[in-house]
Amino acid sequence: MNGASDLPFVRMNGLGNEIVVMDFRGTTKVLRGEEACQIAEAPRSGFDQLMALHDPRTPGTSAFVRIYNTDGSESSACGNGTRCIAWLEAQKTGRSALQFETKAGILQTSVADIGHITVDMGEPHFAWNEIPLSEPFHDTRGIELQIGPIDAPILHSPSVVNVGNPHAIFWVDDSPENYDLGRFGPMLEHHPLFPERANISLAQVLSPEAIRVRTWERGAGLTRACGTAACATAVSAARKRMTGRKVTVHVPGGPLIIEWTPGNRILKTGPVEVEYEDRVSLSGHPAAAL
Repeated sequence: MNGASDLPFVRMNGLGNEIVVMDFRGTTKVLRGEEACQIAEAPRSGFDQLMALHDPRTPGTSAFVRIYNTDGSESSACGNGTRCIAWLEAQKTGRSALQFETKAGILQTSVADIGHITVDMGEPHFAWNEIPLSEPFHDTRGIELQIGPIDAPILHSPSVVNVGNPHAIFWVDDSPENYDLGRFGPMLEHHPLFPERANISLAQVLSPEAIRVRTWERGAGLTRACGTAACATAVSAARKRMTGRKVTVHVPGGPLIIEWTPGNRILKTGPVEVEYEDRVSLSGHPAAAL
């Protein structure tokens, strides 16, 4: 680093989900939310999520990772971003099995090649207070929430789950592209039922092995690919017996393979792409220290 305000980064994507990676290992730098916003708004460093790598906190892990959304808020998990940092670390170290720590816990990754990177996203959480919801629901496979007239709602009865962050999945019979998620998404993200806000997805089951998904991502908006949403949709579909436990989830950016194992782990496999390396300059005061 040349200075506190001149930051190198790698711009990548996972199925079109734009990821910026910054490596702060060996320093005490921590980005403030307003700085993450500046980086998101700069022409070359715009992102859906920013993955900031810090010195490991747990032995055996490669880094502690802070994840920022475009609005400067922090997320606990990002599946596409985790695949990106796994690829970079594999290229740097020559190792194919890597661990990263996030606020959601320690994530195991396995790198076969740039098109096949697997992340163990951990265990899903289905209890209403683990998602969390602001009021109790006994069965989170479908809760009472709808958009539109009471007698003819446009969207209704979403499945809800936490896979590192809160998700609500609305099941639709036709293509998710036929719905104005750009209008419904912000309202549902900030609905009072979701005290920590939520990622909002529309999902169409194509077969017992395939689902089509479109997502409004909490703190980021419409996205071409949300890895945790793909995981949330897959496990929710399996809970409702709409699919098996291993499916291809088709997001606007392409396919992801999601497997909900008998051991209650979610494995997500997909590609990444390295776009370029650059630097971004920030105005204002230096970032906070750890």
